[in-house]
Amino acid sequence: MRARLRRLWTVIALPVLSIVLAALVGAVVMIFSEFLVRGQISILLPVNAYVALISGSIGSPNAIINTLVNATPLILGGLAVGLAFKAGLFNIGAQGQFLMGALVSVAVATQFRTFEPGFIGLLVALAAGTLAGAAYGFIPGVLKAVSGAHEVVTTIMLNFIAISIVAAAVSTVLDVPGSPSPITLDVGTAALPVLIGRNGHIGILIALAMAAVISWLLFKTTWGYELRTAGANPEAARYAGMSPRSIIVAAMSMAGGLAGMAGAIEVLGVTHHMTSSYGTTVGFDSIAVALLGRTNPLGIVLAALLFGGMRAGAVAMQINAGVPAELVGVLQATILFFIVASSVVRRIFRLRAVGPGLDEATTITRTYGGEVKA
Repeated sequence: MRARLRRLWTVIALPVLSIVLAALVGAVVMIFSEFLVRGQISILLPVNAYVALISGSIGSPNAIINTLVNATPLILGGLAVGLAFKAGLFNIGAQGQFLMGALVSVAVATQFRTFEPGFIGLLVALAAGTLAGAAYGFIPGVLKAVSGAHEVVTTIMLNFIAISIVAAAVSTVLDVPGSPSPITLDVGTAALPVLIGRNGHIGILIALAMAAVISWLLFKTTWGYELRTAGANPEAARYAGMSPRSIIVAAMSMAGGLAGMAGAIEVLGVTHHMTSSYGTTVGFDSIAVALLGRTNPLGIVLAALLFGGMRAGAVAMQINAGVPAELVGVLQATILFFIVASSVVRRIFRLRAVGPGLDEATTITRTYGGEVKA
């Protein structure tokens, strides 16, 4: 038992310390800001703020439901980034894949907005959004496999293209005639059904089910083993008869599909429409979720719940403690900072090195500009 606990601590030490250190940094920021604004130092302000944050995220049934709803797209987005990491790829394009999934799903859903039974339009719209995200992930996958174009560069460019496509589509073909600003029709009967509370839609269960599926795929199937092998050592995978090119294309397509599903669930379950300036940070927050969860599906779910709880509790923190909700963004960014600076944190706290996981972040620069061999 003691050996198992040591092994568990080795795995979770860095994420736990990153969260604690980020909380300390947030406390310093709050105290210093209070001094600059009001000219006084309140040591208890961080305590009050964090108590309000926790209360707003898990302090009531509605708070818990809001946490789950906010965590749902982060689970799928984190899986999209984590799956790519396992294949040795850095999918920074989850944002664009999310937007394309959301756009296509809302475009399809509005065509079924009065169709009965509603679950038919829902299934078609959800599938369309997932396929749209997969197609958008397929592009950088093929470019990487064929020419060696680095996925960080291509996905960043595709993110901007997706933003422009959303703005153009909503402003023209999807715009409601006579609306004061560009906006799509409501998805109507194609919306995700609410299972609990005001907004606890079925997408929560879909996200958790996908986490279980991806975990099974990665660790219980031959393809998952090949994907992890190709990500850890492409040369060894090639020597063993595997095809890194096909694995790259498949991994990026599947990652795009997960991000596209996240976008589809968000519009079908939460917003029910899109505007031309539809904005979200889910794609970029998913990178932090994947890293904090050590690219493991279970870890990603827990990290997404943490970030979802922060989002859900931000309003309560602002109302009850007078601390701006934007502090949540500071906390999330600081957590990511300590995760990325893992070597420094390990050295300071004398943490033991761990196996594959965060080290996969080196794929940001690995094979840059080099053609992937078959």
